[in-house]
Amino acid sequence: MDATRARRTPTPVLSQPAPEAAGPNLLVWVARLALCVTACAVVFGSLAVAGGALYTLSHRGEVLAGVRAGGVDLSGLTPEEATRALAAHTTAAKPAEITLVDGATRTTIAATELGLSFDLAATVSASYDVGRSGNALADVWQQYLAWHDGVDVAPVWRLDERIAYARLNEISAATFRPVREASLTATGGEVTVQPGQIGRLLNAEKAQAEVRAALLTLQSAEVRLSFQETAPRILDASVQADAARQILSQPLKLTIAKPLEGDPADPTVLPPEQLATMLRINRIEDGNSARFEVGLDPDALRQILSSLAEPLTRQGHNARFVFNDETSQLEPIEPSQDSRLLDVDATITAVNDALLKGVHDVPLTFVVTPPQVPDTATGTDLGITELVSAQFTSFKGSSAERMQNIQAAAARFHGLLVPPGATFSFSDNIGDISLDSGFAEALIIYGGRTIRGIGGGVCQVSTTLFRAVYFGGFPVVERNAHAYRVGYYEQNTSSWSGPGLDAAVYTPVVDFKFVNDTPYWLLMETYFYPSAQRLEWKFYSTSDGRTTTVSAATVSNIVAAPEPAYEENAELATGEIKQVDYQADGADVVVTRTVMRDGVQINTNEAPLITHYQPWRAIYQYGPGTPDMPPAPPAGTTP
Repeated sequence: MDATRARRTPTPVLSQPAPEAAGPNLLVWVARLALCVTACAVVFGSLAVAGGALYTLSHRGEVLAGVRAGGVDLSGLTPEEATRALAAHTTAAKPAEITLVDGATRTTIAATELGLSFDLAATVSASYDVGRSGNALADVWQQYLAWHDGVDVAPVWRLDERIAYARLNEISAATFRPVREASLTATGGEVTVQPGQIGRLLNAEKAQAEVRAALLTLQSAEVRLSFQETAPRILDASVQADAARQILSQPLKLTIAKPLEGDPADPTVLPPEQLATMLRINRIEDGNSARFEVGLDPDALRQILSSLAEPLTRQGHNARFVFNDETSQLEPIEPSQDSRLLDVDATITAVNDALLKGVHDVPLTFVVTPPQVPDTATGTDLGITELVSAQFTSFKGSSAERMQNIQAAAARFHGLLVPPGATFSFSDNIGDISLDSGFAEALIIYGGRTIRGIGGGVCQVSTTLFRAVYFGGFPVVERNAHAYRVGYYEQNTSSWSGPGLDAAVYTPVVDFKFVNDTPYWLLMETYFYPSAQRLEWKFYSTSDGRTTTVSAATVSNIVAAPEPAYEENAELATGEIKQVDYQADGADVVVTRTVMRDGVQINTNEAPLITHYQPWRAIYQYGPGTPDMPPAPPAGTTP
């Protein structure tokens, strides 16, 4: 038993192989199988390659069987024959069409016009090369596909982008629109308007890229052209043109809404023909935009309006009053008046604004300033409650012409008001002194002589005012004495007699001025008494407690008047003698005043009133042939 068992031990049990021996046996079998497959593949490949070579050799110089180009069968054709076959069948090279869309406009262009062309030679070459790449296995596979299923070679196309670019440039030129600004002109009465135009330029670079992409699909396609549009700064001027025509459609009437006395009854009328010469069209630049403005030329309008300004100007003034001593109330004697000044610039604006709205009746624009003191003012409002100063002077011996001038001049100041703190000027308030304004010729002092002149006697009025100011304690700003002592001003009055308190005026060079240095308005009243031959001046206000003391005149340095002079006057008759100037001694006169309030002098800085009077000779005129011995100088008064 033991020996038998020993002999059987090497015999493998195939049904139950040992686990450790199974792995190596399987690998051996796999390796053997792989070698077998490889050997078969090599043999098969070699056979296939050999078969392919024989197949290619059998079609030498010919397109392989089953090869088509663009649907045209080229099997067995030489390249020359294939070329003729493809050329005969145009469907193989049917070009695509590109439709260019510009809004509602559609333009269809053959692809060939855009540079796409069929490359016949390249297509034949590609067809011939099927199965002849040089890669044996790949060529065998291609040959098999061509034989079994057929191979359709895509036609070869070429794109010349220069042709497309040139064609698109033609389209760009045809669709180009330059930017055009609107224009507006006026010639005579004709207004011409030309509308603007939006600029339009093809975006050629974008169009070329989109056309190229469409062409390369070899399919018909649509390309929507895009344009760059540039708007003019002014596209439409029709509204302004209508406005210009409207301006010229009717006459322009310049009216006065609230006419005053002395204003013209009829409006100022500018006919359309004149408006046409004044019409201006201005282009206004405003950042990135612009516009036309139409209207009448401001300078031309200003010239017309300036000629109207002075006649239409009204000087405003306060109301005039008198003080009722019984009721202590103000009573108006002359109404106040607003000042009125033509506002030329505002009127120009109003005219052009109105014309643009179709309005041709345009009121002039005025600057109206109400007076400080209206008719309704009361004494309480103004601080006028009592008489604060009153003075009179005598004009006995005056001629009728001199008295006429005194009365006319005094009336100019009756009822006038002086504001608190204001400087009052005699010259500013006397107004025009002329024959037309109520004055007459009388004796005046001018150029070192006493002569006849318009307004002789006005100094009687200024002298009376000066004394009301001086005795009222008001500061004097400007006072000028006469060249020599005038007898009228040295006649006895209630408060003064003698020299030194006269005030000469000769407008506008020689003036008299004073200051109302109180916090109250000052009312002036003047009264002309022809029978008594005196002039009275009153100040009404509210007393601030001041009192005034005026010294007697100190007269010194008296110089006797020169001897009389005699002049021949051809206008006088023989023996006729006429005195034309009057003698007066020269002298220096000093007057002082003291103004007190609450026991304190308030005019400590005021200098004494010093007057230097020149000696003045009497002058006689006589007619030709009058004896040499004239009569003794007669007594008389000076102007």
